[in-house]
Amino acid sequence: MVIPVHDVNPVRRTPVVTYALIAANVLVFFFMPGLSGSVAGDSTLAQTCHLHAFLEQYAAVPTELIHQRMPRLVPTGDTHAGGCLLGPPDYAKSPLFSVFTAMFLHGGWLHLLGNMLFLLIFGNNIEDRMGHIRFALFYVVCGYAASYGFALLNADSTDPLIGASGAIAGVLGAYLVLYPRARVWVLVPFLVFLPLRLPAWLVLGFWFVLQAVYSSGEGVSEAGTVAYAAHITGFLAGMLLAWPLKAGTPPPPEPRGLLFGRRARPRHTW
Repeated sequence: MVIPVHDVNPVRRTPVVTYALIAANVLVFFFMPGLSGSVAGDSTLAQTCHLHAFLEQYAAVPTELIHQRMPRLVPTGDTHAGGCLLGPPDYAKSPLFSVFTAMFLHGGWLHLLGNMLFLLIFGNNIEDRMGHIRFALFYVVCGYAASYGFALLNADSTDPLIGASGAIAGVLGAYLVLYPRARVWVLVPFLVFLPLRLPAWLVLGFWFVLQAVYSSGEGVSEAGTVAYAAHITGFLAGMLLAWPLKAGTPPPPEPRGLLFGRRARPRHTW
């Protein structure tokens, strides 16, 4: 997997919504129960049970999204006989709203940092093109499309869905539509990390193909722990929503310097 670090695509205004989303995701992560244990790798049973109860209340659960009802028994956050105690929920959960809250929850540092890196690099240009308010709505709509798309394919799943990946996949899909020729600096792992500047259509197209392959269970041993189908759904939703803006989108600046690891040939005007 290539790691993007910067895109050569300047913006005209400060991406305040992108920055606010990153700040909100980081802040929520610090207040999630069981964080200290997840960082140190030594979560206690009490921390684990507390986390399960928290996720049951605030994460999106596919079967709840489809059937619009909660289970009769949920984790209470307490321990019992070496496991997590179950009991009737003492709160009212809206499955529809849980999709929104789940967008700000992450399962670990790598999950959070990977998502925020992609949002920082690609989100600013989409916000610049759409405007602050429309970008915020676009982000949320893509997140909902990703969650419900996954739920439709896994209607009986009780595993909680968390993370901003689905919404950010929508941002990537929009970027592919609006700025396919923009250049993106990436690190390619090949013995060492090689810095290359590649066109966005290649970077994001490769990312999408990987999600499709992984969603089938090929090439990855933990396909069941990542909602790759949500990434695909969010990506396609982002492409569709951004398509009407394609005609009026100014092209990115002409590339100069290194291109695919080689120096680009200068273009002269006679």
